[in-house]
Amino acid sequence: LLIVVNFQSWLDPFVIITALPAALAGIVWMLFITGTSLSVPSLMGAIMAIGVASANSILLVTFAREQQLAGMSAFDAAISAGHTRIRPVLMTATAMIVALLPKVNLVSAHGDIPIAVQAMNEGAYGFIEKPLDLNHFRAQVNRAAERVSLQKQNQILRDQLSEQSGFEGIVGKSAAMQKVISTARQVAASDIAVLIMGESGTGKELIARAIHHSSRRRRHRLVALNCAGLSESILEDELFGHIRGAYTGAQGEREGRFEHADGGTLFMDEIGDMPSTMQAKLLRVLENGEVVRLGSNEPIKVDVRLISATNRNLDEMVADKQFREDLFFRIKGVTLYLPPLRERREDIPLLIHYFLKEFSEKYHKELDGVSPDAQQMLLAFSWPGNVRQLRTALENMVVLSPGNVLGPESLPAEIRPVGASPPGGSSEPLPAMNHLVGISLEQAEKELIRNTLKMVDGNREQAAKMLGIGERTLYRKIREYGL
Repeated sequence: LLIVVNFQSWLDPFVIITALPAALAGIVWMLFITGTSLSVPSLMGAIMAIGVASANSILLVTFAREQQLAGMSAFDAAISAGHTRIRPVLMTATAMIVALLPKVNLVSAHGDIPIAVQAMNEGAYGFIEKPLDLNHFRAQVNRAAERVSLQKQNQILRDQLSEQSGFEGIVGKSAAMQKVISTARQVAASDIAVLIMGESGTGKELIARAIHHSSRRRRHRLVALNCAGLSESILEDELFGHIRGAYTGAQGEREGRFEHADGGTLFMDEIGDMPSTMQAKLLRVLENGEVVRLGSNEPIKVDVRLISATNRNLDEMVADKQFREDLFFRIKGVTLYLPPLRERREDIPLLIHYFLKEFSEKYHKELDGVSPDAQQMLLAFSWPGNVRQLRTALENMVVLSPGNVLGPESLPAEIRPVGASPPGGSSEPLPAMNHLVGISLEQAEKELIRNTLKMVDGNREQAAKMLGIGERTLYRKIREYGL
């Protein structure tokens, strides 16, 4: 779309000539707005038309010398149109045009360097002086069209990357994780504050990133800050920034995390470790939407969505007066609880497959998977470090394993149970299951099959491999035990 606004009493010949380069540039159609007797309704109607069809548009504006009033910028002159009585409305319309249209070219018969510089500073893509050099004019229009096309293509790629960075990267088919993902998808579309609770290593930041990349703020930044271990002065500087001379060594201005995340999302990890005095300052920012840099008195408006996370029990901290109750209610708009890995063991096989694929590509190794014995040990481990510990363990196994199948000998020492065969050692029986002691073999087998099926989410082929029996045998025993 090429939009030509001609604020003169006659149709400038150059707007007719623009049809040819516009066609060559692949621009679909043109919209002409001309005349000095524009009424306010007709002008606003034209602006609405521009807004509806402005996704790939370029605007060229021409204006006569008499509209270049003393002290008036190029944009102001372009919209004065000879009728100063509607100038305030037209100035508002110009602001709308600049905001809606990605590329604006100004054309004038009486331009000079100061006006050209001012036009460029106010957002114009180009400034062309008449009489027109058609070759230069065509090149300018073509460059603007190509620039808009590239910007649109880049935006499409960014949107695709945002989709890939969303909930598709969260692995888990357990009921607990499906509930978390479902709730997170719902809150992503809003700006409500989110509090993510869970043990260290459960994937709180991963959920925060998925929410951001699935929200309307995904085209802006996600800024993360870990509050653990930061003193009050450092944390205040990190959040709010400072001006030059605010303290010894502050040689220049620095924006804080709130300003850096303006329009996007701020993820504050381990918010339960925040000093009490900083809690009051954070609450004020969340209530007013303003930050004040260290050493300054001037408030700065920010538009930020807050996602917080903690591995501590904030309810108990509020009861013990260690965390402000008013701040607690402000940050817990929606609360998501991430279960520890030991409470969703059925997700472990899926996580193993996901991480093995990642590390086989990273280290250029062809892997056939994990042996049944090694997988049984991974399923039986308590995982105090949760998903983060599982990921590190699998990376360790991939790097150190000489073969294509990861067996018990490649497990890290802290995961290999007591009694399991060490690397190069003799074979020993797997650790006994204490909760099966004192029951019949038939009942023990039934419990083992039931728990294995639960771990693999009912996948009989995978369960048979883990149990070391054939699928037909497993199917027969399922019918026999009524599972």
